[in-house]
Amino acid sequence: MSKVDMELKKAFTELQEKQIDTAQKLRIADLQIETLQRNKQHAAFTEREISSLEEGTKTYESVGRMFVLTPIDQVKESLQKKQALSEEKIKVLVNNMAYLQNSLKDATNSLRELVQQKKES
Repeated sequence: MSKVDMELKKAFTELQEKQIDTAQKLRIADLQIETLQRNKQHAAFTEREISSLEEGTKTYESVGRMFVLTPIDQVKESLQKKQALSEEKIKVLVNNMAYLQNSLKDATNSLRELVQQKKES
């Protein structure tokens, strides 16, 4: 009986560690998604504002700590690329979150099965 208890205790401990680790990874991914969505919205807003400018207007793009005179078309293209990149990263993070949740669910189910087997024997 002691061996069974040790095996269950070990399984519960592993599951608890996995739950804590997964919860932390899910929180981090959620924060990253929020940040990426904010960056995407900022780029979209900036692009809308720049689109209303006349063609000859001087525009500047930040490069590190300085601003460089950049044609308006290049600024728009850069903002569109930033939005697309953010959207791509969001999709990857959402898929990763789904994988983590499924992994945790599988671990929980396997522990339930182990407990059920121990009850039956």
